[in-house]
Amino acid sequence: MYKTLVCWAAALLLLLSSCDPARVYEQNIDLPENSWAIDNAPVFELEIKDQAQKHAVFVNVRYNLEYDFYNLYLQHELIGPDGKQVSKKLHEVLLMDSKTGKPLGKGSSDTFDLQQLILDDVTFPKAGKYKLKITQYMRRDPLPHIQAIGIRIATK
Repeated sequence: MYKTLVCWAAALLLLLSSCDPARVYEQNIDLPENSWAIDNAPVFELEIKDQAQKHAVFVNVRYNLEYDFYNLYLQHELIGPDGKQVSKKLHEVLLMDSKTGKPLGKGSSDTFDLQQLILDDVTFPKAGKYKLKITQYMRRDPLPHIQAIGIRIATK
């Protein structure tokens, strides 16, 4: 009886913590061999239904403390339902404090997850399916110790 009660309580807690009414889309992709090659640019496909709604776009990065830099340069390219480029921009994501080397984000041991805003107050010009491509823009190829990359889109 006690085990059943604990299982139900854990399931309820998990269910409640996973609810996020602002989230429109979120997906993370594990990178092969914990390394990100320039030619391995994940493309995330998402559907936007309300083009009047303002959105925030975040990038999710899972990295290992053996990563050699305090930052990560990446570029996004957003393609609209008509196949035309909507936006393209270079972003700097800070993974560690540049002075102390302390990792940013949440984690334990040597793996950390960071979510950083890359686009704010975005309105999508048309309803439909969009593609968001994320490319690493560092001088090292492949870039070791980046374990996963993802995006999150939320309503404002």
